[in-house]
Amino acid sequence: MDRPHRNTIFLEEARVLALQAFPAQQFVLRLEAPQCAARAMPGAFVHLQCAADIPMRRPLSIRRSDPQAGWIEILFKVVGPGLQALAAAEPGDRISTLGPIGQGFAPDRQRPLALLVGGGVGIPPLEFLAIRLAAGSGPAWRPVAFFGSEVPFPFKAGHATTPLHGLDHRIDACQPDLEALGVPSRLASLAGFAGCYPGYVTALAGEWLASLHDDDHDRVALYACGPQPMLRAVAGLARDFGLPAQLCLEEYMACGVGGCAGCAVPVQTDTGPAMKRVCVDGPVFEACAVYPELFRGG
Repeated sequence: MDRPHRNTIFLEEARVLALQAFPAQQFVLRLEAPQCAARAMPGAFVHLQCAADIPMRRPLSIRRSDPQAGWIEILFKVVGPGLQALAAAEPGDRISTLGPIGQGFAPDRQRPLALLVGGGVGIPPLEFLAIRLAAGSGPAWRPVAFFGSEVPFPFKAGHATTPLHGLDHRIDACQPDLEALGVPSRLASLAGFAGCYPGYVTALAGEWLASLHDDDHDRVALYACGPQPMLRAVAGLARDFGLPAQLCLEEYMACGVGGCAGCAVPVQTDTGPAMKRVCVDGPVFEACAVYPELFRGG
């Protein structure tokens, strides 16, 4: 493990406070983990031991945290026996939790119009970032969130009351918690859900970006998490509109703290190509580093 991380990652016996089930075997888990909650940042994750007889931990993004109350929330979708065991957790159970881990998003203060794009189980880091920006001090942050899913969303979609210039008014499905904070949001899906944009979330983001005045583009930065094809499409938007973009990557992990290098991915650095560990060097990287071929000659 790199020395800078040793004092910021904590092993806690977190207590289950609540487990809420959503369609398509999706669950939101709230854990009492005071040390993690005090230091959690959008884009960071926790490494959980899902059951005593399953030693391999699972990396799960932090969806929310309350430093005062000492809890964090994570979203997971059941894939395999580990997360199936986690889905059976009950209030009061103890779960070995390692975190927070990773380099999170670093919002660009020179570009306060933050466009957040999340797909599937990649939505939680962007929800967390939207909440932090809405509550933040300093520049007048203006986050806008677009989320996509091909299964029902892990929240009850609301009807947006905050208009977004350039979008059909019939596209009004939103994340209600963000709407309540004054953060405009819209949902996209090919599954035909009411009020959702009938296409990929990156197409929705592209339409909105295209509707902005050229001067507004100088104030926009992109932040995204989701499946790799979505992240590549976000990188394409960054290239096409001349925007900086930060991508939160999701990879299988073994140790989760930089020791095994099992999650290493190729990225472009100032000195050339290199392998970087998603767990501690990331999970957030610049889009131009992850997909340099898209930006060559730009």
